[in-house]
Amino acid sequence: MNIQTSASPAAAPFRGGYGDASDLVRGISPVLEVPFTDSGDVDFEGFGRVVDYVLGTGVTSVMFPGFASEFYKLTEEERRELTGILLRRTAPREDFAAIVAVQDHTTRMAVARAREVVAAGADLINLLAPHFLNPSRRAQVEHVSAVLEAVAPTPVVLQYAPAETGTSLDAATIADLVRTHPNLRLIKVESSPPGRLIGELAALDPPVTSLEGYAGVQLPDAWRRGAVGSQPGCSFTEIYVEIWRRLTSGDEAGGEDLHRRLLPYISYWMLDTELIIAAEKQISFRRGLIDSPYCRRPAHVLDAEELRRIEVFLREFADLLPDLSRRN
Repeated sequence: MNIQTSASPAAAPFRGGYGDASDLVRGISPVLEVPFTDSGDVDFEGFGRVVDYVLGTGVTSVMFPGFASEFYKLTEEERRELTGILLRRTAPREDFAAIVAVQDHTTRMAVARAREVVAAGADLINLLAPHFLNPSRRAQVEHVSAVLEAVAPTPVVLQYAPAETGTSLDAATIADLVRTHPNLRLIKVESSPPGRLIGELAALDPPVTSLEGYAGVQLPDAWRRGAVGSQPGCSFTEIYVEIWRRLTSGDEAGGEDLHRRLLPYISYWMLDTELIIAAEKQISFRRGLIDSPYCRRPAHVLDAEELRRIEVFLREFADLLPDLSRRN
């Protein structure tokens, strides 16, 4: 991989005096999008603006690359350069953690990638279990265990996304992994609905800490059941931050109300992963964050009604979504 950054190896004590980088994965932890030019090339400068924008929203961690980043449409070299851009910006931040994802299906490749990004300065690893051709649960556990051992003591977030991957894990299996591997610190739960598994994990002895994913569709319920944060996309981070602020500051009704206003939009967009990627990119484009809403093909092409609803969305939440072009 050879990602070029100025970050220190994760084997050193975590910067800023935090006991563990996972302490910073709280509240909203956006998944970064990757802007492309109209011709389909990666806009590396634009990605830097995306990182800078997210760093300025008050969150304390981000994840890259995820489904929202179109990771499966990036070359290895593009992925390396983008990861380096992120880590060069987060390395000086004592109050911020960069979560770098490992989605390789082959255990050998996953271990190699995980070690490389940790050496480059990733504060945490986000690990997606193998899913191509439906591997057995035992094979998934062996894969996850190998990566956890390879990067210890670097903390790891295990991503559980059964709708996207078809994999199946339960609370007991996850609990066994946590007991065996202390650096497995968080579970990103993207089952539908996520609340039941989040609650089961929180009730274990010791409790297993969870994040909610899936665009925050079930965010209030996940929070009530013990989730410590949510990992949505990044094009309207401010809305998620405000929902979380209200929920955690004693204004549960206010958080529920704002989430209720958001829900018709995200529940429709999350009917298909490529749909929400296209919608979020269009929102970022309309806000002036990125120069093109292009998604690499194959992709969802927004129709006239979907584009109209995005305009309605931007008007409805204009008080929370400033024009970002003025910052660039």
